[in-house]
Amino acid sequence: MAGFTVWAPAAGRVRLWLGDRELPMRADDNDWWRLDVPDASAGTDYGFLLDDDPTVLPDPASRWQPVGVHGPSRLHAPGSYRWGDGGWTGRALPGSVIYELHVGTFTPAGTFDAAISRLGHLVELGVDLVELLPVNAVNGTHNWGYDGVGWYAVHEPYGGPDGLMRFVDACHQHGLGVLLDVVYNHLGPSGNYLARFGPYLKEGRNTWGELTNLDGPGANQVRRFIIDNALMWFTDYHLDGLRLDAVHALSDSSATHLLEQLAAEVDALSTHARRPLSLIAESDLNDPRLVTSRDAGGCGLAGQWNDDVHHALHVLLTGETQGYYTDFAAPDAVARTFTDAFFHDGSYSSFRGRAHGRPVDRSRTPGHRFVVCLQNHDQIGNRAFGDRLTRLVSPGLLRVGATLLLTGPFTPMLFMGEEWAAGTPWLYFTSHPEPELAAAVGRVRREEFARHGWPEEEVPDPQDPHTFTRSTLDWSELNAPAHRAMFDFYRRLIALRRTHPELSDPRLDRVRVRHAELAGNRYLVVYRGRFAVTCNLSRRRLRIPLDGTPVTVALASDRGFTFRDGEVELPAESVAIVDLGVHPDGR
Repeated sequence: MAGFTVWAPAAGRVRLWLGDRELPMRADDNDWWRLDVPDASAGTDYGFLLDDDPTVLPDPASRWQPVGVHGPSRLHAPGSYRWGDGGWTGRALPGSVIYELHVGTFTPAGTFDAAISRLGHLVELGVDLVELLPVNAVNGTHNWGYDGVGWYAVHEPYGGPDGLMRFVDACHQHGLGVLLDVVYNHLGPSGNYLARFGPYLKEGRNTWGELTNLDGPGANQVRRFIIDNALMWFTDYHLDGLRLDAVHALSDSSATHLLEQLAAEVDALSTHARRPLSLIAESDLNDPRLVTSRDAGGCGLAGQWNDDVHHALHVLLTGETQGYYTDFAAPDAVARTFTDAFFHDGSYSSFRGRAHGRPVDRSRTPGHRFVVCLQNHDQIGNRAFGDRLTRLVSPGLLRVGATLLLTGPFTPMLFMGEEWAAGTPWLYFTSHPEPELAAAVGRVRREEFARHGWPEEEVPDPQDPHTFTRSTLDWSELNAPAHRAMFDFYRRLIALRRTHPELSDPRLDRVRVRHAELAGNRYLVVYRGRFAVTCNLSRRRLRIPLDGTPVTVALASDRGFTFRDGEVELPAESVAIVDLGVHPDGR
């Protein structure tokens, strides 16, 4: 016996398609069409026929699209999977290190099962949470994932729903939590049939597509569709958290914003599951109300991405100051972001041409609520040639950046391959089967980069299969001494962060930063309790004064350091975590 339901207020008649059968469905007063079929079970292909249209449409809430987003749905029974993570108690965001990966390019095979074979590497590195780029069903074989149209289904080339279950189960048995990137602000350009069923969309567009209907007629069911999807990832797939893509593009004028409603329901589920379930927003608003508790008037999310920290560190290391990096050339950019979280907290943004952001209450908002990085899929993939930081700075400065990231007051996130300074690019790639759509995507991409100064004819074609394969990690690089040395440095940094609570202390009002120059040579010191994270950013050896007397060096990127009363001497482009024995204020 299987029960079929679909919300279809736009249809006057709905029939269930079961291969050689078409069965009429009945609607209730809320426009839900229902039918129980005694001889249907897991593995049965099905779809819906609306009114007199002979086109079989996939289920808007399909769990399984084995032949793609345009094909029929297939019944999936999540309860049939035998989980082995019964002892799993979860991973909370505070104190954790996140590792972002794209399933299709993490390994040459590009599947969940292939990724499972590399989990030992992540355990050795010391990360806590694996964050997957979107895995929902998209048209074509490979894609970043943000063109998804089957929000409930798992992309079949990765291994489908059972593959994701195996991956999460294996992660938990390795002691790793799993976060999933989900997209509720728009749908992809191919395979979106939702509007045929009902008012899932409303007038207007954001950067990526039509707006989701969160506050118009019929919005109650659309909001339920989204929230039930989020809850499904936690219940059926045992996920530990969701990264909510571009929440600033969620157009919602309701008295209770979708994010607040979602957070309340996830908190309730977390209580029942007796393990932490985290919601992390990507937002361009620089608004701390996202992570402010609901009883204090906020949305109550566990965390939010903070691009300002990335921008400040990127400019510090690379010297790039074009576009949105311009304001972060300010000498105090790192100091401001490390102590105030946001650089733009109501200040003027030259990139936007207006004031931007809102201040963070440093005494009440812990830094671990802000997820920060040196590199991520956006900051690499949205460069014309997919340049990792490896291509832009020296290995010495890479180590400086990693140390600042992993000893800061925030929740650090690494992008796959960063830990060994991977030499492979990570480009923007698609595999749209429709020729017109494929051509349009390539043209828009080239024009966009041309406006930013890249030669249009040199921008890789997103549809070229080579663009995709070039973006796949080359695991053999770990056999090279230089890459292995970088991996060992990251591993030791994370272990040191675990050992000394000062290096993960999220209290923003306990951070002090000094950025200065000596005879035109730059250095930076970040005080974290009794530790001074001392960075020589120049190309020559420097003596750097400290507020205290060095006792020992806990970790250094170069063995050529020396220290004496009140100062440390560092080789060019190097970093040392100096133990001062006591906190500079005497504690």
